[in-house]
Amino acid sequence: MTILFKKHTFLFSFIFIIIGWLIYIIAFYPCILSPDPSFQILQFLGIDNKYSYYSILLDNNVIITNHHPVVHTILLGLCTSVGLLFDNINAGLFIYSIIQITVLASTFSYTICFMKKLKISYKYQFICLLIYTLIPVFPFYAMSPVKDVIFGCLIIVYIITISRFIIFKDDMKITNIISILLLNIFIFLFRNNGIHIIILSFPFLLILKSSNRHKILITLVLTLVLYCSYKKILLPYYKITPASIRETLSIPFQQTARYVLYYDNDVSKDEREAIDKILGYDTLASRYNPEKADSVKNEFNRFSTAEDLEKYFKVWFQQFLKHPLVYIEATLNNTYGYFYPFKSNWYIYHHENPVLKQHNFDYHFNSFDNLRQYLTNFGEFFIFIPIIGLTINIGFSTWILFFMISYLLYKRKYKEIICFIPMIVVLLVCIASPVNTYFRYALPNIFAMPTMIAIFLHIVRQKSL
Repeated sequence: MTILFKKHTFLFSFIFIIIGWLIYIIAFYPCILSPDPSFQILQFLGIDNKYSYYSILLDNNVIITNHHPVVHTILLGLCTSVGLLFDNINAGLFIYSIIQITVLASTFSYTICFMKKLKISYKYQFICLLIYTLIPVFPFYAMSPVKDVIFGCLIIVYIITISRFIIFKDDMKITNIISILLLNIFIFLFRNNGIHIIILSFPFLLILKSSNRHKILITLVLTLVLYCSYKKILLPYYKITPASIRETLSIPFQQTARYVLYYDNDVSKDEREAIDKILGYDTLASRYNPEKADSVKNEFNRFSTAEDLEKYFKVWFQQFLKHPLVYIEATLNNTYGYFYPFKSNWYIYHHENPVLKQHNFDYHFNSFDNLRQYLTNFGEFFIFIPIIGLTINIGFSTWILFFMISYLLYKRKYKEIICFIPMIVVLLVCIASPVNTYFRYALPNIFAMPTMIAIFLHIVRQKSL
């Protein structure tokens, strides 16, 4: 087996992972639908759903919005439609599962090959292979058609691509430009905030050797042009409504809600009116959940104007000056789990979500109820197992990231830190997100961590510059 692993690393790893996941694939056939992909399927099929009311539609006959990435909605919807052609929605959903399982297993196998190129020990490579195969969060998410899984794979490939230029000092050839450009496109297509990772990390490559700078700049400019064309030309052309601005405002909305809860008597009539036009003042305090902004932002007034938002932010700033501590408390309550290893908001998708059934679609699991329950119990218990449970702990992962970056700073390996910037941006996105300690948002960092540790081990082995 060792010889096969060394000689046929990618193929061996891929088959090994699939065999390890097979019990989950059988037990949870056709897939584990959570609410978000269920609503995406309804959007694709033109069935009215809650996301139809989050924004003012550009065309009432086009209910697909960019709240969830349109490309992922189309991919999921097309697979489902294939099944519906044969009056078997489960078959269509399983087609999507096969695609996602293949992408995820291939990505993990690629990371093992990259570790081999870094000359990381075979023992570490095989440990990583066992992690990918046996830790239940990986097969559970392989069977969960949420946008974050394919996006997480793209981020891993993006990190490896950047690292190759930094570690191996490769020249940027035309094939590299094309492949990176395609990768960047897929990143912003499969996650609305994917462009932020590119903008905040890719320009750092300009500090590399001068022969590559103009090619890197061209690639970045082309990426931004294509992104703007997609957002400002292509989506409006097909009357696809952009995501509501509320999705970017969880932090200030939570701060306002906490302020109203604790300092309602300090709110003037004008301030109340300004807040009410955006969030609905009367129920705001009762809707406030310190660790989840959904109840607050879900009441965002989609008919509010730019002027209404401007007035709201004036009030928001004035209230910050009056009671700044409550704003800090609101943000800490909504984010601390991304740093605190002893905070767990653990869950994995494992239920038959009723959304499709409510619309008379025959989505259902098979008859292996006991097997599903056993796998679910193992998955939910795993994070609490001493030591090995930390491999998927969000806060612990963050501190490993901080340690690696701090050590590289200490060793003055500044260029190499560029490899870790995408993970920092993902963490910033988690901080700006509506939910504290939400695994799905931190998924790219958790999934990428074995690769990042391998990159770190390779860097520290090199002689100081």
